[in-house]
Amino acid sequence: MHNLKVGQKIEIYIEKMASEGQGIAKYDGMTVFVEKAIAGEKVQAEVSKVKKDYAVAETIHILEASLYRVEPLCPVYNLCGGCQLQHMSYEGELIFKKNKIEDALKRIGSIEVKVNDVIGMNSPYYYRSKAQYPVATVDGKAVMGFYKERSHEIVPIKECMLQNRQAENIAMEVLEFIKEFNIQVYNENTKQGLIRHIMTRYSKSTGETMVVIVARENNLPHKDELVNRLKKYDGFAGLALNINPQDTNVVLGNKNIFLYGKSRIIESIGGLKYYISPQSFFQVNPIQTEILYSKALEFANLQGDELVIDAYCGVGTISLFLARRAKQVIGIEVVEKAVEDAKENAGLNKISNADFIAGKSEDIMKDLKNRGITPDVIVVDPPRKGCDDAVLDSIIDMAPERIVYVSCNPATLARDLKKLSKKYCIKEVQPVDMFPRTSHIECVVLMTNVKNK
Repeated sequence: MHNLKVGQKIEIYIEKMASEGQGIAKYDGMTVFVEKAIAGEKVQAEVSKVKKDYAVAETIHILEASLYRVEPLCPVYNLCGGCQLQHMSYEGELIFKKNKIEDALKRIGSIEVKVNDVIGMNSPYYYRSKAQYPVATVDGKAVMGFYKERSHEIVPIKECMLQNRQAENIAMEVLEFIKEFNIQVYNENTKQGLIRHIMTRYSKSTGETMVVIVARENNLPHKDELVNRLKKYDGFAGLALNINPQDTNVVLGNKNIFLYGKSRIIESIGGLKYYISPQSFFQVNPIQTEILYSKALEFANLQGDELVIDAYCGVGTISLFLARRAKQVIGIEVVEKAVEDAKENAGLNKISNADFIAGKSEDIMKDLKNRGITPDVIVVDPPRKGCDDAVLDSIIDMAPERIVYVSCNPATLARDLKKLSKKYCIKEVQPVDMFPRTSHIECVVLMTNVKNK
């Protein structure tokens, strides 16, 4: 029986790291998750939470430091929940992320397979092309920033070291406009106020920035003044007002009113162009996105005569990469607006051998199978929850030669690979660091049919 209490200070050795980046230790028989601690360190920590089976503690002093410990560059790192790993060197971060994937495959999937070293960035800062800044009132002043970890308390920021600097300067100008004209910002407790978020979308290929102000109603005072201010910034391409009257954690509402300039911008990845509108899903790291999609294309090993199914195709980003090497690509996506965007992106790139179907992947794949359509390759890029069981069943039933699985969550990847491994052999696992300085990691896996083993 443990005797840990909230507020208690303990000296503890960090045995390993959790998937979200906390250190894991044992104290008095209790598992303790230690924030901002690294495997191999001895730290003094203060207990902040005690549950039946585990406790949480905050690092106070480093008694024996890891070789990978560094001083965080961000001045609000210990407050903001946006990053989890700035106290580690980037070398240490990439090792952690590789271990995270290996651990998930072994522990959840009962899979022991070689995992390649993570493909990282030359510079792991200022890489994000999309930012969503919540806005609130702190000490009587409007501020924008990011939430503290596991809270809705905003940490005001002047510069985020992950965001594109040009886009962030434009966002800061919007904040100054809000303060100068005393425009009321939204209060989550009273449900009153107008401005909820400031969002920016930046194109690395064109240098353009779109600004989206998320408001509770269609009423932005002095909007012409704001447009005139933003026009002074290089790359400012458009201003939209997004209306979100709902009491929800979802940032964007369904309605956009375009106040100035373009309603969408264009990003280029690997020689392909993609439209980006306020609601478009698009990877936030264009440099690493090209690497990730190129690796998926390499794993697909297309010779020009294949039929490829791209399940969870979104706005057709991977589909169009594949279409340049395949005979035909069929993209499937449940979100109808994304399918419309995918068709437009195909037209933008003059690609005619990519078809997009709106619906559930398992339903569409079953229908295709019943019609005698059998793919040579199936690519999946599901959300964090992974593939639905019915999708995995459909994949196995269609029996493609190869499966390329793109994942943003090692845990659900491991779960899904365990099921697919009954009929497929894992050939290669390649992590790509899409989100440096955070605990998140993307991974692309090649599987081949066991009959071709």
